[in-house]
Amino acid sequence: MVAGRISTGVPGLDVMLHGGLIPGRVYLVKGSPGTGKTTLAMHFAMAGVANGESVLYITLEEPAENIREDFGRMGFDVYHEDFTLIDATPTTEHYVLVEDFFETFAKNLNKLTESIKEQFRVRRYSRVVVDPITMLKLATKDEIDYRRAFLTFVKSMMRLKVTVLITSELERTDIEEYLVSGVIEMKLLERDGKLMRAIKVTKFRGSGFDNVIRPYEITETGMVVHPDRTVP
Repeated sequence: MVAGRISTGVPGLDVMLHGGLIPGRVYLVKGSPGTGKTTLAMHFAMAGVANGESVLYITLEEPAENIREDFGRMGFDVYHEDFTLIDATPTTEHYVLVEDFFETFAKNLNKLTESIKEQFRVRRYSRVVVDPITMLKLATKDEIDYRRAFLTFVKSMMRLKVTVLITSELERTDIEEYLVSGVIEMKLLERDGKLMRAIKVTKFRGSGFDNVIRPYEITETGMVVHPDRTVP
């Protein structure tokens, strides 16, 4: 690992990033459903756990029990004491809980920002995952309000000096791409009648990066990027 960088947990992707992510910044992973955004996010989270860091993972779409089951089967240490998984999905079960994580974390982007800051008063985290931010954007009717809220989110996370990875399923992520420090795009392409996965880094402030579209795979043990190959 290059000095001053932190691992994404995906060795081939670290190569594309010339050594990994710059800590203390906010990064966006975008792609259509099924591209593996949550898998990449889990690699990022588990790389922090493996490094002795405390990690906060907020799921806004996939129930926590599904995440633990699926990624536990792949060999990820999803029950580690340094891994905090908060289920903020809008399912009916949450309305009978004493603490309603959907209302506190996922009602809107400002709520999410304040709830994360509240978590930091209890425990110091070095990595945070928000997966995905899509529903929060769709729930905000006024575009100007969302832009203002997203700017507040980014500034708040940088003040906390935490490395944040957010995922999005939307093709148009204008304000997010403008304000974050890096953008990683995951795609499903059709080649000779077969689906192929491709990844590219479209933005990485403060560093050079590999701007070639590279193939990747989702295997039984996670994500594998091939930084020495090109997409035909």
